[in-house]
Amino acid sequence: MCGFAGYIHSECVMNHDEVIKAMADRIIHRGPDDADYYVDEDISLGFRRLSIIDLEGGRQPILNEDGTLVLMFNGEIYNYQSLRAELIEKGHVFKTKTDSEVLIHGFEEYGKGLLTKLRGMFAFVIWNRVEKTLFGARDYFGIKPFYIYQADGEFMFGSEIKSFLSHPSFKKELDEDMIPLYLSYEYIPDERTIFKNVVKLPGAYCFEYKNGELKTEKYYDIKFDIDESKDLSYWEDEITKEFTESVEMHKIADVEVGCFLSSGVDSSYVVKEVSKVTKSVKTFSVGYEEEKYSELPYAQDFSAHVGVPNISNKVSADEFFDSVGEIEYFMDEPLPNPSQIPLYFLAKNARKYVKVVLSGEGADELFGGYPMYLAGGHFDKYSKRVPKFLRKGAAAIAKKLPNFTGKNFIIRGAMEPYERFMRANYVFTTEERQKFLKRPIVTKKPEEYSKIYFEEAGKVDEPTALQYADMKTWMMYDILLKADRMSMANSLELRVPFLDIKMLELALKIPTRFRAHDEVTKVALRSAAIKQLPERTANKKKLGFPVPLNDWLREDKYYEKVKKAFLSDISEKFFNTNELMKLLDEHKSGKNGNMQKIWSFYSFILWYEQFFVLN
Repeated sequence: MCGFAGYIHSECVMNHDEVIKAMADRIIHRGPDDADYYVDEDISLGFRRLSIIDLEGGRQPILNEDGTLVLMFNGEIYNYQSLRAELIEKGHVFKTKTDSEVLIHGFEEYGKGLLTKLRGMFAFVIWNRVEKTLFGARDYFGIKPFYIYQADGEFMFGSEIKSFLSHPSFKKELDEDMIPLYLSYEYIPDERTIFKNVVKLPGAYCFEYKNGELKTEKYYDIKFDIDESKDLSYWEDEITKEFTESVEMHKIADVEVGCFLSSGVDSSYVVKEVSKVTKSVKTFSVGYEEEKYSELPYAQDFSAHVGVPNISNKVSADEFFDSVGEIEYFMDEPLPNPSQIPLYFLAKNARKYVKVVLSGEGADELFGGYPMYLAGGHFDKYSKRVPKFLRKGAAAIAKKLPNFTGKNFIIRGAMEPYERFMRANYVFTTEERQKFLKRPIVTKKPEEYSKIYFEEAGKVDEPTALQYADMKTWMMYDILLKADRMSMANSLELRVPFLDIKMLELALKIPTRFRAHDEVTKVALRSAAIKQLPERTANKKKLGFPVPLNDWLREDKYYEKVKKAFLSDISEKFFNTNELMKLLDEHKSGKNGNMQKIWSFYSFILWYEQFFVLN
């Protein structure tokens, strides 16, 4: 596990050794154990290492036998041992016992065909010194980050955008046109970022850069291949088998591995699986003094049931608010998901004891864990039973009537699935956000940016299309982003055994009725889990990552903190501060619950301060 940064040399005169070291040092939190660099006449590469496998011999950048290829790699390849044996049989000579060396020899042998042989999380680059070609790739799910900056003849790449700040030719520019999208989604739902000329390499993509030209290519795509012929017991057995194998592979390390534990089925299933072999596995949980928001009692009860130690910590309101600026800096782009803050403190506490943790991210997206998938099922049935012209007519009438039970369903039932995708208008609709913006910014409606994912999903039912869109956006740009950043901010490697290629291939075959059906989410996964977990855990309602922020924002101390930000010069630069204060005052008075809207503006303001005032 590590962080890396690099750039292709341009005509700009500079001391490459100093620049690449400064770029790598910007992300020292990703790899405090070691550092190394590679510089030739064409490229500079910088590497920061968190030592997990082959503690003594795993230094990067690493070269192949004849020195023609140079690799930098962030992540873990869980099937590296079998790939290593295969490559040795083909005549490759290894200098280390690392998983990283498998990539460079595998690329020699298979080219980009190597990518579909890998099981793991990865972002890597390989520089061909002879052909002057840079190849790079990101894992299927986008677990590990990868950013590219390209402008005015400059080409930079790295694990985090902040590494670019140390390059003298990087032009740090805010793309104000992205603010409306941010306000609606809470993230940018495609490869763009909020910085001009900086893009994300999407998950399951690779690229080649040569002679100033960048070519990207999708090397894998999610394709549902539903098998309706099997019953529930079949899927239970398959999940059990594949998950046992995935957890076993994700445990591979030369250091101690722990587990995050909340109150839900996903992390509990991970812990249970690990505990079958390692009863001493340390589990880590986080909560609050406000018990109604705290998952600690559930986590502590489950760890006692399984017989593993649980180490917990509580986050105070002061700690929560005092950390926001620092956390937004670690995020690179503003992300107003309040759950990232307890996750930061959870990782901080875990790092005192271990270097690696397993976590439950990805189970909801793969196996149907969100309530909106259930709603999608209801809309799917409605759409199939009632002709479109009748649904549209009913919606037109319903809009003119006073509120009644089912009005919203009738109105939304006349829309296309992508139009009612809740992630698109997760925080603000097009109309809501405009009154807060200092200047008009004309964009497509938020849902139009999600339309492509519903088209890519093909002829599937609505819950399945929603899962596909979530895997392409919400999971990659929110869930996995904050998991990577909050763990790596504390030099902790976070692994996600639900997000294994074999688990994905299995999930893509499971019928909708065994994913999200009637009022039950993750049907097959829960059925598999209930054979191993207490019933109260396996069937526990999803809580997410509850935060008492709604209440704290009504307390004078924290209201004043936010008020100060809302009346700041930064706020005045982008937003109508009178409207922001109305939002805040309404919330404090108890008239409206505006927590998520308030937090979106507050997070942006503190993020902007970090990147454009302090750094």
